[in-house]
Amino acid sequence: MRIASVASAFPEHYYDQQVLTEALKNDWRHRLPNPDILDRLDESMKVEGRYLCRTIDFYENLTTWGQANNEWIEHALTLGEKALCKALHGAGMKPKDLSAIYVTSVTGIAAPSIDARLVNRIGLSTNIKRVPIFGLGCVAGAAGIARAADYVHGYPDQAAALLSIELCSLTLQRDDLSMAHLISAMLFGDGAAATIVVGSNRKSDGPEILATKSIFYPHTERVMGWDISEKGFRIVLSPEVPDTVVKHLGKDVDAFLAEQGHKRSDIKTWVMHTGGPKVLEATATALGLTEKDLAASWECLRKVGNISSTSVLLVLEDVYMNRRPEPGSLSILAAMGPGFCSELVLLRW
Repeated sequence: MRIASVASAFPEHYYDQQVLTEALKNDWRHRLPNPDILDRLDESMKVEGRYLCRTIDFYENLTTWGQANNEWIEHALTLGEKALCKALHGAGMKPKDLSAIYVTSVTGIAAPSIDARLVNRIGLSTNIKRVPIFGLGCVAGAAGIARAADYVHGYPDQAAALLSIELCSLTLQRDDLSMAHLISAMLFGDGAAATIVVGSNRKSDGPEILATKSIFYPHTERVMGWDISEKGFRIVLSPEVPDTVVKHLGKDVDAFLAEQGHKRSDIKTWVMHTGGPKVLEATATALGLTEKDLAASWECLRKVGNISSTSVLLVLEDVYMNRRPEPGSLSILAAMGPGFCSELVLLRW
């Protein structure tokens, strides 16, 4: 099983973080007890800019969940088509060559699902196995690769696609002045990415997927996720997230590697979900890593912020295209998210 390609797609609207901060301050300055908190949050985020699926002024009139979700469907299809077609091209494949497609998002819903709407749009096989995934949030990029690997393990002549589309800007709740939402509004952006996973009987020079592991942490459901209101998604983001990472990630990675006959020092490259500055710092603490070890993740966070499930795929794309490890070296690809849970993938280049 190998990752044959990975490709990203972004909306046309990119804003410097300073511009986005000023827009939020203009909207919230008379309602926040201390409007300067946004400047302090901006400085702590280490984000230089983010993509939005719409221009800033659009969000001033975004008032209902139905309106936001209609926008999500429209832009998810456009970005999803672009990312998937780029990934297929990178793998030297045509749309009808795919046997299964996994589509993940936690920022909108559709029935028929996005994967169904892409069948006619880009000419996927009418026999393709479709698996829409909702609710995994940030962890879904790693989990989706693992589920695609499960599929091609059973069907080694076939290929599966993972498509992640996250339009976090459409979850903006202008009347939510909680610290969790202020952080969310300063951190999350929009984008999509796709990766093609092929079975062992198909040729590819991409990294081999050696093993995967899912870990669920009991009684942590309120660490991260959404509450659903009449106006849509309201962020649940506990201050416990970094502590949860420090508490669990290191020992879980070590146990996973031991099962495969490896140890942490065998890992040459770390493909980690960006999270946010505190999450990346907690990841480094948990795994005994330096900022240089997580350079690809920090670079992704700086350029585009956190894009939920899409982010770990963006880090993978950067490593795949620009920081490709030596042949035979090992990598860990990992993410954590609502549940609270971890997904770990062991790669060999």
